[in-house]
Amino acid sequence: MKAIVLEQFGGTEFLIEKEIEKPFIKNNEVLIKVKAISINPVDVKVRNRKAPLAESLAVHHPLILGWDISGVVVETGNEVTSFKAGDEVFGMVNFAGHGKAYAEYVAAPAEHLAGKPKNITHIEAAASTLAALTAWQAFDSYGKLRSTDKVLIHAASGGVGHFAIQMAKHIGAYVIATSSAANRDFVMRLGADQHIDYKTDHFEKILHDIDFVLEAIGGENFQKSVQVLKPFGTIVALPSGHTQENEKLAHEKNLHACYFMSVYSSGRDMHKMASLLEKEIIKPHISHVFAFNEIAKAHEQIETGRTIGKVVVEL
Repeated sequence: MKAIVLEQFGGTEFLIEKEIEKPFIKNNEVLIKVKAISINPVDVKVRNRKAPLAESLAVHHPLILGWDISGVVVETGNEVTSFKAGDEVFGMVNFAGHGKAYAEYVAAPAEHLAGKPKNITHIEAAASTLAALTAWQAFDSYGKLRSTDKVLIHAASGGVGHFAIQMAKHIGAYVIATSSAANRDFVMRLGADQHIDYKTDHFEKILHDIDFVLEAIGGENFQKSVQVLKPFGTIVALPSGHTQENEKLAHEKNLHACYFMSVYSSGRDMHKMASLLEKEIIKPHISHVFAFNEIAKAHEQIETGRTIGKVVVEL
C-alpha cells in the first residue's frame, strides 16, 4: 500500500510517499480502507519536532503521521462485534500514540471509531474528528459548559474554534468569538452572538464576568483571559507551556483551570460527534482539499496560521 513516511523531523520535503506492507490487525481492531484524512496543527508540530509527542514517536520506523480518518472497514478482528466489512466509519485513532493515518489502509481500535453518518461525505467526516473532539471534550470533560454561561472562544474561525461555536450554541451558551475582522461574518454565521477583532480590539478591556474561556493562543493571551473571567469561572487552555505566573493568576481568582487540555481517542465521544453531524447541529467547514500526493501542501497551508476551518486530504 501507499503511505506518506516522515523520513526525519524537519521540513515538508521529508514527507515521502512509499510502498509499505498493509498493516495486520489485532483482535480488537478493524482494517480501514481510507477515503479521507484530516490534517491538524499537531501534525505540523510533530513533523517539526516542536511538540512533546514527537519524542515518543521518534522511536518508530517508519514514522507515519496523522490520526484523523474516514473510510470503509475491510476486515475485523476476532473480538470486534460493533463493525463489519463494508461499514463506513470515522474517528481519531490512537491519539496520542502512533496513528499511522497517512496511508491507504489503517489498523484502528474499534473503540476509537463511530459509524459515518449517511448525510455527510468522507471528507466532512475526516474533518470532524480531532478538532471536533477537542471542542467537545473541552466543554464536556475538562470543563462543564452550561446553558446559562457566557463563553469566550479564541481563534474562533480555526479548526477547533468553528466547531466550538456550534457546540456552545447547541448547549445554549452566549458565545463571544475572537478572530480577525476578515472572518467576522464567518463566525457570526456559525452562531456567535458577539465578535471581537483580536487585531484591533483589546478583549480584556471590553469583557468582564465571563463564565468559560476556551483559550487556544497561549502566552499572554491566557493571562488576559483570566482577567475577564468571573470568580470560580473556567478556563481550558489548548496550547502547552503554561507558567507558574499563569497558575498563580488562576488560583487567585479561584478559577477552574485546565492548563493544557490533551484530546483523547474516544468511541463514545465519536458517537456523539456522529449524532451532532447527523442532526446537522454541527457542520465542518472545509477550506482546502488536497490529493494524497499533496500532503506537503496541506502542511504548508496549516503553517500559514490563517486556515479557516479544516484542511483535508482525499484518497
